[in-house]
Amino acid sequence: MLITFTPNPSLDKTVTIAGPLVPGQVHRIQKETVHPGGKGINVGLGVARAGVPTLAVFPANPDDVLLTLLDRGALPYLATPREAPARMNLTIISAHSTTTKVNEPGARISEDELQSLIERLLENVGSEDQVMMCGALAPGMPPDLYGSLVTQLRQKGAWVGVDAADETLMSLVAEFPAAAPNLLKPNAHELGQVAGLDGDELEFEAANGELARVIHAAHDLRAEGVEEVLVSLGSAGAVLACPEGTWYSPSPDVSVVSTVGAGDSLVAGYLIGKHQLLPPPRRLALAVAYGAAAVSMPGTSIPTPDQVADFSAGVLPNPERREELGTDQGKEERNQAQDDERRKQ
Repeated sequence: MLITFTPNPSLDKTVTIAGPLVPGQVHRIQKETVHPGGKGINVGLGVARAGVPTLAVFPANPDDVLLTLLDRGALPYLATPREAPARMNLTIISAHSTTTKVNEPGARISEDELQSLIERLLENVGSEDQVMMCGALAPGMPPDLYGSLVTQLRQKGAWVGVDAADETLMSLVAEFPAAAPNLLKPNAHELGQVAGLDGDELEFEAANGELARVIHAAHDLRAEGVEEVLVSLGSAGAVLACPEGTWYSPSPDVSVVSTVGAGDSLVAGYLIGKHQLLPPPRRLALAVAYGAAAVSMPGTSIPTPDQVADFSAGVLPNPERREELGTDQGKEERNQAQDDERRKQ
């Protein structure tokens, strides 16, 4: 079973306005959606919709609208009780699909609520399970929570993945190799935080086919004990470094509607590929296809397998030698890789 852990779940509200977002001005909402959110919940929704046995674990008030929304879907969950409601994350989509996010930090969790959450998570994990821990910690949670849980979960024989940022990520990395997870999923900015590099520069370089620094930083994490490093690079695609090798998958061309949930969809695609026992390059291609499908959909929309079928992503081996990806030759190679992937599906 795949168990997702979301320590700070949310309600994700997305509004669309006409024209650019101008500070100090009145804007009228054209469209509004509300989805259950939090990175682990998003990942769980994507994986469950693909038929993978899934359980989402998170804290929630028993009367929270978050649970009402989840009850309408197909995601089995275990919500440990807490007094405060879920936080609200607001996404504003303005002209040219520009996305602006305004996220609440969430209410402080009590020691009793946190202990109950940890105990119920550990009680439900066995040696054959995969656990994906995702997202920000709630106020009141210690910054080393993920590191402590990685250690305890791996002692139980479980496979563990982590998608975290900022202080939570840096606290985890500081405990490597003892707390190294099986999978770490940084984006370019988070990889930059860990490696002491500029994340914007890494993403810009990747968009122009220069992947050397991304690859080297991923390999450094592997040297610290992480088995699989999956680096999302925005519109440039993603890189996977694992024991079997290193691959790059450029993102297929797509009209961007909303980038909210794209990284979570990418993680879902990768985990679905693992469940299907796909080889690493096929897992990476499926992950990128899920991310591409997500950005073509409004709000925090997590795609279904049918919605992903139209987005084929190719895979290129030995990406550190792919400096030519921004050239016409590189575009031809990417198109060929995508054609090859379509034939496999």
